Amino acid sequence: MSEILTPIIYQLGTGGIGGFLLGFLIKKVLKIALMMGGFALIFFYFAFDNVIEVNYAQLSARVGEIATAASQFLSPLLSNIPFSGSLILGVITGFMLS
Repeated sequence: MSEILTPIIYQLGTGGIGGFLLGFLIKKVLKIALMMGGFALIFFYFAFDNVIEVNYAQLSARVGEIATAASQFLSPLLSNIPFSGSLILGVITGFMLS
């Protein structure tokens, strides 16, 4: 029985701790992303008024690369349910406590 519970407890513990740290980090990064989004809105406004010129094709390509990287990050999490479940709970806890 111990040889069955030990790996599960290990996965739940590392997932929860890792998730807590990840949630804390996500909240901090989200604040920075909101500031960058505000700057992006200013730049898009300037592009609308023809103050600056934006290469929308290259911008679209970069956003596509980011979306691909995000999907590659999420697919391994779904393959290991106990770790993923505790990771998600840890992320929520870390996000709320930071």
